[in-house]
Amino acid sequence: MSVRVQAEAFDPGAELNAFSAGVSASGAIVSFSGVVRDVEGGLSVMEIEHYPGMTEKALEQIRAEAMARWDLEAALVIHRHGPLRPGEVIMMVVTAARHRVAAFEAAEFLMDYLKSRAPFWKKEVSGSGKSWVAAKDADEEALARWAGPTDAA
Repeated sequence: MSVRVQAEAFDPGAELNAFSAGVSASGAIVSFSGVVRDVEGGLSVMEIEHYPGMTEKALEQIRAEAMARWDLEAALVIHRHGPLRPGEVIMMVVTAARHRVAAFEAAEFLMDYLKSRAPFWKKEVSGSGKSWVAAKDADEEALARWAGPTDAA
């Protein structure tokens, strides 16, 4: 499966090895794993919510766009939901292409989309209470460089 939305933890190394074993025409494989961070100190948990079915469909659409735009051999997107603690892996993107530039750009495109447009809602829980994570201008600016059909919404 090329897109997974799951509550369960996963091993990025094992995922990368399994992905790599399935590609043979690519000269470049790029992977990125995102980790829950505690920037301010005191974060107990990050609660991630989504709408099952809708989220997977949106991620598959953006994955298909990346596959076409960069002529990828393969791409994998994994994103967790539910309660996550600082230091836990929250997501992973892996791309495979003939050349490194395409693999890197496609991975960045997918990461920028996940950060700005993927239908996930994040709530930080700390000793001082709960608060929804707001969109950041920097994330929107990063996504803008990929202007295309996905960003028209």
